[in-house]
Amino acid sequence: MMYVTNFVYALICTIGFAIVFNVPKTSLIKSGFGGALGWTVFITINHFFQSVVVATFIASFIIALIGEAFAIIDRQPLTVYIIPGIVPLVPGFGLYYTMLSILEENYELAINHGSESIMIAISIAAALTIVLSLNSYRKKRRSNF
Repeated sequence: MMYVTNFVYALICTIGFAIVFNVPKTSLIKSGFGGALGWTVFITINHFFQSVVVATFIASFIIALIGEAFAIIDRQPLTVYIIPGIVPLVPGFGLYYTMLSILEENYELAINHGSESIMIAISIAAALTIVLSLNSYRKKRRSNF
């Protein structure tokens, strides 16, 4: 039941961000679905592996794959699906606690939060880069035949 609730909340959140980013109305539900599925994958993987960085990488990878598929099917730009879908995974809480720890002069905790936030951001970027590279490679192979 927890996964269904999280899926619905992530769907609403992602659709809200998609509206802010002026995503076409025909792509709102698909964009929301990508973000909601990514968040559900994140929660599931984090539950089993107890690693936020690994869970973020896998969830970002899934969001990018779904975004690629929707972009090809709907002939829309890839960013229509990826940007709103990634928003639930962005480490805003970690950055907030990093700054709060710096203000409280707790530098050890600031380093812990800051390094985790950087690793999360790197895992998001790495997953997106891998999927986009695979798609580019696929397009090159298709054009050679």
